[in-house]
Amino acid sequence: MRIKNSHSSKPKPPPAVETSESIAEQVAAFLKSGGEIQKIAKGVSGQGAPSRHIRIGK
Repeated sequence: MRIKNSHSSKPKPPPAVETSESIAEQVAAFLKSGGEIQKIAKGVSGQGAPSRHIRIGK
């Protein structure tokens, strides 16, 4: 008989409840409050800052 370890299993995340209608309402509220949507060209990355990785050298 196999016993499942309750400590190693993670609970499932709640299911996604967003709908296209609720997202459209959120976008409309964002724009109404003065928010602005920017179109980013294809292939452009938002990761322009230098890497924060630690480098260990000689």
